[in-house]
Amino acid sequence: MQRILDRIKIRSLEPADNPSIASVIRNTLAEFGANHPGTVYFDPSTDHLFELFQTPGSFYQVAVLNGTIVGGGGFFPSDGLPSGTCELVKMYLLPEVRGIGLGSLLIRTCIEKAAAAGYRQMYLETMPELKEALRTYERFGFRYLDGPMGNTGHFGCDLWMLKEL
Repeated sequence: MQRILDRIKIRSLEPADNPSIASVIRNTLAEFGANHPGTVYFDPSTDHLFELFQTPGSFYQVAVLNGTIVGGGGFFPSDGLPSGTCELVKMYLLPEVRGIGLGSLLIRTCIEKAAAAGYRQMYLETMPELKEALRTYERFGFRYLDGPMGNTGHFGCDLWMLKEL
């Protein structure tokens, strides 16, 4: 039997993907009890990711299994970040594709593309409820910060991490 990861197609975000990836993001946050104010759960841009990721210096990819979007992730030049720094954003996976290496593949791609785009650091904001994600970020060399960087508007995130690229 073919491994599930081998059957997943990674591609760029398309306009028709907006409702599906918004659902993945919101369902994942709700699953972990992280669907509170100040997170992307309530951010209106979550419903318009294709448009958001037309911003120069940004990138977003989705993972598709059997024609269904099962996850995604990207990076964005968030307001107020230091020069040469982007933010790893909207990195979410449905339960059926967790633990197979998909998250690592998406993060690795983001890191490689961000470095190729000239970024020197990658920042992220997250929550303690997302324990598995925290371990993955740590494995990639993200280190914890004492406070937030930039002006993301996501005051519901209380963990901040940074990686040198």
